[in-house]
Amino acid sequence: MGNHYEGQTQLPDTELVVVMIPFLVHSHVHQLFHLSKLISAYNIPVHFLSTANQLDQFHSRTGPAVSNSLIHFIELPTDPKFANCVDIQGLLETTLHLRNPVADYVQSLSTRSRSVAVVHEHLMSYVVQDVKAISNAETYMFHPLSAFDTFWRFWEMFGRPFEIDDSELLNRLPSIQGTFPPELMDFVKLQSRYMDFHVGELFGTSRVVEGEYVNYFERQEMNNRNVKIWAVGPFIDVDNDKVASVTISENRHECLRWLDLQPPNSVIYVSFGTIIANFSDKQIEELAIGLERSQQRFIWVVRSGDIVDKHSTNPNTTDLPIGFEERVQGRGLIVRGWAPQIEILGHSATGGFLSHCGWNSSLESLWMGVPIATWPMHSDQPKNAFLITDVLKTGLPVLDWARRDELVTRVVVEDVIRRLMNSADGDEIRKKAGELGEATRNSMVDGGISRKEIESFVAYMKRTI
Repeated sequence: MGNHYEGQTQLPDTELVVVMIPFLVHSHVHQLFHLSKLISAYNIPVHFLSTANQLDQFHSRTGPAVSNSLIHFIELPTDPKFANCVDIQGLLETTLHLRNPVADYVQSLSTRSRSVAVVHEHLMSYVVQDVKAISNAETYMFHPLSAFDTFWRFWEMFGRPFEIDDSELLNRLPSIQGTFPPELMDFVKLQSRYMDFHVGELFGTSRVVEGEYVNYFERQEMNNRNVKIWAVGPFIDVDNDKVASVTISENRHECLRWLDLQPPNSVIYVSFGTIIANFSDKQIEELAIGLERSQQRFIWVVRSGDIVDKHSTNPNTTDLPIGFEERVQGRGLIVRGWAPQIEILGHSATGGFLSHCGWNSSLESLWMGVPIATWPMHSDQPKNAFLITDVLKTGLPVLDWARRDELVTRVVVEDVIRRLMNSADGDEIRKKAGELGEATRNSMVDGGISRKEIESFVAYMKRTI
């Protein structure tokens, strides 16, 4: 295997260099990129390693915002037979074949740096296993999901090593059944064999939001090697000139110009992220009619992946019910394709978010103080939704995970939207969301708890130089 990497340039020797190794999914790449930006602010060079496909996707979505002279994007060579795989098995196979390229690259950096800190996702533990043989390199494991979801999975894996403070909560937690495909669970088990040499663990959350569950990871029963723990998030890329702007400009996205014309807290934003939601035609119809009958203003971001009827001959259709768009014209806005989610959530007209509860979307909504109507689909989303509705109390459930195989009817959709947007209960939830949003934003300013954690992490990495 050669040692040439696309994007590698002749870089100067340095005291400390950080290597970022995300899992090969856009939302995960997104998180570690923003952590890279935070670290580079301390004048530390960061080498961001991923495949050409993932970096191309990332740059196409992020554009010029990625420009940073201290962040170097490195394309790792991959086996050509996995280059165009889009299924989960192909993704996992591609990941496993990154072991040698990663080891080669870290080894090359170690000869030009006094110290190399490798920050890798827990799902890349197998890939970084050879780093422990490099004398001036050390690894830090990053958890991209909520501390709440991560804790419960590790707590079970450790054999429930201690009683939790709220034992009644355990009886109400969503089941893990149906959350992850079997091949991914096997992949996770493989990673667990290589999680015994990192010197620290990072969480993309704030102790303001999930302090209790971050603290659980610091207990001896969960941390018998006494590794350092930091909560260094949330990673929200906010342009203050765009967020919450009320100035009408032709250069802004159409949905933001539409929001400018709506009353405060009057619009519910509907989006199910970038991952296919597997909604049937019937479920889309129920969602659409529920939105219509709620009489609430809304923005609905419809992507081709949101509408997938398993029995349809055209699985990429984005057809909505006949006449729906005409009937809601003026009150509802349909956006097909990309939408500026941060700016939408930060707009004064936005008063609620109907979401799948992916962790990035959940944090963005929490950051902006926007309450969530929760509709989880898979993976960590059911527990994220539970965290929002039952622990933080900043949302209402649309989908009960125990009834996930049932159709969510228009009556349920209408009722939850009305309660969230136009009721005393909704006002109280919105107030709590606003208070938590303010506390979360304050955690990332100078002197805030998350900012101090970032500074502590940087200082710890520098102890070796």
